[in-house]
Amino acid sequence: MKRPDLPDLMLIWIVGAAALAIAAWFALLRRAVPPAWTTPGSPELYLTGVLGASLLLVSMVFVVVKRSGQGSLAPAWFVAHIVCGTLGTVLVLVHSAGYLRRPPALLLLALLGLIVLGVWARVRLSGRMAATFATKERGFAPAGRESRAALAAVIERKRALLASLDPAAQEATFSPALVHWLRSPRGSLRYARLIRHENRLMGTRASVGLEQAWWRPLHLALAYLFVLGLVIHVITVTFFAGYVADGGPITWWHLTSW
Repeated sequence: MKRPDLPDLMLIWIVGAAALAIAAWFALLRRAVPPAWTTPGSPELYLTGVLGASLLLVSMVFVVVKRSGQGSLAPAWFVAHIVCGTLGTVLVLVHSAGYLRRPPALLLLALLGLIVLGVWARVRLSGRMAATFATKERGFAPAGRESRAALAAVIERKRALLASLDPAAQEATFSPALVHWLRSPRGSLRYARLIRHENRLMGTRASVGLEQAWWRPLHLALAYLFVLGLVIHVITVTFFAGYVADGGPITWWHLTSW
């Protein structure tokens, strides 16, 4: 089977089409649709938000697939990550009804940051990252006697812990996958901390440029903030509908009107 791929030009076209759709909706189409499509909390916009949030959560399955050890599935889920994330963002913006001065609008800022950072990393930074992986790296911090001793101690602790996590794995190439996190969360967390400590001793992050070193942690931080904000938003509109409506009518599905 042909490996699923999403060329950079196609990625730019998808994001550009989404930007044009958003601009067309707010500049032209909102004037021609029924009032329910411009009224916050209407059933139409409520369902639009549910669908958009679902697509955004589907896009995050890519992160789970990458950590599951199913490398053959990652390319297809990366395509789904882009398509579902972009379409979900469009629907969430429609769901907002243009009310961008309320706290949920912070979710849109996180989404905008995720899209801009992701497109930039794929189109501009990916070549630099590929060159790093294809080159024998000589930029690690020089290790003195104390650093070498500390590094040897970390490696020994990793090997001892790896014997219980995955006895068949090699310490030099092992990273906890989803199955390890599910089977032994504490052991996987300890191993991940040892990896971070080892990287600090070796100066791994400092061996590459600032953008290459920090774009992924920033991308993940924005994603986690969005998911946290989404959960808070769902809880408030479902259980604190009265607070969200602020004295107005509650037109969306909810459980309590606190």
